[in-house]
Amino acid sequence: MYYPKAKQTLMSLAVASACAAFAPSYAQEVASTPGAAATTDQATTAQEATTPSSPAVQTVVVTGLRASLESSMNLKRNAQGFVDGIVAEDIGKFPDTNLAESLQRISGVSIDRTIGEGSKITVRGVGPDFNLVLLNGRQMPTSSLGDRPGRAYDFANIASEAISQLQVYKSARAETPTGGIGATVNVLTARPLSRPGQQASFGIKGVYDKSAENLPADVQRGDRVTPEFSGIYSNTSADGRFGIGLSASYQERNLGYNQAAVSNGWKGPFRGDENNWGTIPQPGTPGSENITNRPDPSDLYQVPQNLNYNMSGIQRQRTNGQLVFQFAPTKAITTTLDYTYSENKIQTRRNDVSAWFNFGPSSSSWTDGPIAGPLVYTEIINPATSDIAMGGADYATKTENKSLGFNAAWRVNSDVRLELDVHKSTAESLPDSPYGSANTLGTASFSRGTTSVDFSKDFPVLSIQGADFARAPQQVTGSVFENGYVKSEVKQVQTHGSWKMLEASELKFGLAHTDVSNRSAFSVQQRDTWGGATSPADYPASLFRAESLRQYFDNIDGSSNPNLFNTFYTFDFNQLRQRAAEASGLPDLYLPKTTYDTDQRTREKSKSLYLQFNTDWDTALPIHTSVGVRYEKTDVTSTALVPTATSISWVSQNELPVAFGAPAFTTLSGKYKHVLPSFDADIDLRSDMKARFSYGETIGRARYDQLTGGQVLDTLARVEGGTGRQGNPGLLPVKSKNIDLAYEWYYGKSSFISLGHFRKSLDNYAGQSQTVAQPFGLRTPIGGAYWNAALANGCASADTTCIRNYIFRNFNGQPGVVRGPDDPSGNATGTITGQGNDPIANFRITTYSNQKAARLRGLEFNVQHMFGNSGFGVSANYTYVNSGLKYDNSSIGEQFALVGLSDSANLVGIFENDKWNVRAAYNWRDKFLSSTFDGSGPNPNYVEPYGQLDLSIGYNINRNLSIQFEAINLTDEIKRIHGRTERNLLFVEQSGPRYMLAARYKY
Repeated sequence: MYYPKAKQTLMSLAVASACAAFAPSYAQEVASTPGAAATTDQATTAQEATTPSSPAVQTVVVTGLRASLESSMNLKRNAQGFVDGIVAEDIGKFPDTNLAESLQRISGVSIDRTIGEGSKITVRGVGPDFNLVLLNGRQMPTSSLGDRPGRAYDFANIASEAISQLQVYKSARAETPTGGIGATVNVLTARPLSRPGQQASFGIKGVYDKSAENLPADVQRGDRVTPEFSGIYSNTSADGRFGIGLSASYQERNLGYNQAAVSNGWKGPFRGDENNWGTIPQPGTPGSENITNRPDPSDLYQVPQNLNYNMSGIQRQRTNGQLVFQFAPTKAITTTLDYTYSENKIQTRRNDVSAWFNFGPSSSSWTDGPIAGPLVYTEIINPATSDIAMGGADYATKTENKSLGFNAAWRVNSDVRLELDVHKSTAESLPDSPYGSANTLGTASFSRGTTSVDFSKDFPVLSIQGADFARAPQQVTGSVFENGYVKSEVKQVQTHGSWKMLEASELKFGLAHTDVSNRSAFSVQQRDTWGGATSPADYPASLFRAESLRQYFDNIDGSSNPNLFNTFYTFDFNQLRQRAAEASGLPDLYLPKTTYDTDQRTREKSKSLYLQFNTDWDTALPIHTSVGVRYEKTDVTSTALVPTATSISWVSQNELPVAFGAPAFTTLSGKYKHVLPSFDADIDLRSDMKARFSYGETIGRARYDQLTGGQVLDTLARVEGGTGRQGNPGLLPVKSKNIDLAYEWYYGKSSFISLGHFRKSLDNYAGQSQTVAQPFGLRTPIGGAYWNAALANGCASADTTCIRNYIFRNFNGQPGVVRGPDDPSGNATGTITGQGNDPIANFRITTYSNQKAARLRGLEFNVQHMFGNSGFGVSANYTYVNSGLKYDNSSIGEQFALVGLSDSANLVGIFENDKWNVRAAYNWRDKFLSSTFDGSGPNPNYVEPYGQLDLSIGYNINRNLSIQFEAINLTDEIKRIHGRTERNLLFVEQSGPRYMLAARYKY
């Protein structure tokens, strides 16, 4: 915060230096936590940027696109350090309908999209878990059943209508709470005393999502056009002492997406000269003549585990509300009591069709090495008795966020200000369906013969020979019902103050206590009857409806291939679930469990203290400096209830479910403390030019799954072994040393150019690695006496069908062997359970430790230009990010690499006059690594470049009433993710554009 400059005397220079030097040593003696909240007069900032720990002191009313851009520019210009932001165009009117999509317009900010809209942010190459989100300066909890143990904030939970401003702090300062290595984002809502008098805005909107139409009838949901209502109201007493504010919104949205995926990942990688389960035949061996352009001995290649086409229909209802009371008994004291609520309910239906590969005889063709990608992969199956799997799902989830807070600000005198802020906030995600938070009901026709996938285009084309649904009608096979639960709670007390001292200086100080609790629990009810749960005769043909596949992927290159297996069957999930429950006589197995098998709880108690000294220097070129230090101390306790594994059974070719007994609790702990210095300086080169420099140290805490103690084994093992995971509560947070440089030229009232450079040196990354362990001494029939007897009598080790047939036909009734009825192809079914003299099963356990470091650097370029009074304007930015720590596609095994690292760009054009406002916005993000593991193990996931065009056109009927048309993803882009090569498809997704027509009335 800056004050009028004054000439510095030698005495003031000496005192300022002494204060700056004293701050670090003092901070080491006192424990404290994140900075206090800015909850008073927060509708501000065009003339002066607020910080998360200091409230605004001036209200600027902005209306319209141009005014919003100008206010955002002034926020950047007048801020201490490196700050960007977005200001609402008017009360109840934010530039985008989704906050994440607004944030992506800021240089250095990229977003992840879920169900077609922005959800999480990556800033300057640092992923969502390491960006901190505050609501009015308060740390917010997070919960998600899609990413149970993550820290990333999901912006889809917040409606934009009640938001007055977004502030993005990219540089470190002592007063900024810790947790944001990439950035700290402060979401500000309106306060009634900031806008005296009566203010109101009410809106209604119709939403049409084209993706909701391109779905099978069994998964389509709701009406074509869905409603959205919003309103914001505030009023103050005549004397300005009392204020009340109320905002509320309700939105329904129906949508869909269709996805082709190698969802269980790619087996391998193998070297060309390797001979193992899943490898293609070596030269000179049977089948090698069926390989075109065989990978060289030193080349790497992978083979697909499966191919799945799925169509999902989704309904969402989002409710938001905030109630604010303010009372200012005197001009020096302002108190604020606020309650914020949001609810996001999502219902999902899905149908899919898939084929699984068992790595038998094959033919294939490949691209050139050194990393060979598959063009066509074929598994030869004769007779046609394998399964054509067709599944369905019907589940629902609900996420609730609640926050109750109190703030008191006291201006003691003209120089001293004190503030107290207290809040309790919770985020809770839970099932909202009797069928759980996720599920799958499998069906199959056992009539699949030779199966091929053509990977040469963006769309993978599945071809199946021999399919005969009359000979082998659909029947229910296996099923999975999951119940998940996540709850996060933040209790926080913050105090902070400021003291104007000397002639142009200010000392800021604060301390806090933050108590964060996180609970993640789940249970799985899984029936591994993948060879058939009962008899095909139990399921009349009327339960299934024939569909053609191609139409649902018509926007993806390759879907027109005539070889596509184009017929599949859908069903009503509940009807078929009920029929399977009746036919099996086991209804409880077709519902989720009522208790949790795994329950992981983490608690972090943090104390912090900060001191920060700001000074304006009246030198030839005016300089503004800020030097500070922050001290953080955190204690971590992790308690986990995990199931105890008891046995492994072999139920089909490559499926070995793990049985579990009674769960047990374990508790582990950890702690750490950090001293975090910071320094900011900016120089006024001219009245319209600035140069900035910043150095600071920040920390980002590990994900909860990395901290949680207790070893959890996955419920399904494979022939080669099982998988599991284990956390480490002793993990230290990632620590980043940050340097920022920038030049800014504000050459017009609403126009500027800026060029910035940033560097981050990150240590203590929790490297993900896998170790081979033998937990609980579980015995596996793979490699046991029965297995070896089958090999000795002519079965190949890769032919698990032959091995199972031999065991059932020769050892039925002996220990561990229970034969069931033969399947339609004449192959034996049943269960083979590991015995005491069988080998101990190996499990790949994923765990974490502080073992990694990374360096990244980048450039940010911004330009904003308004063409005089013509009404036209343009805003553009480009961000370049680079790190030497990249994934090596030619390397086998676990690797550490920075995920989310990518270049990005924005181009926004506007036109505005007293009647019309038009904005066209194009956002582009380059290819980036999203994960270092796929469904098979350590393999890269690359999200391909993606660009999206959005359009908004508004018309002001009069000063009170306006209408608005918006189009999102106007060019109907697709999303695609691949592995080591572009031919190693992981996911390709088609959704569709979204259109909105709205009316808004204000007074």
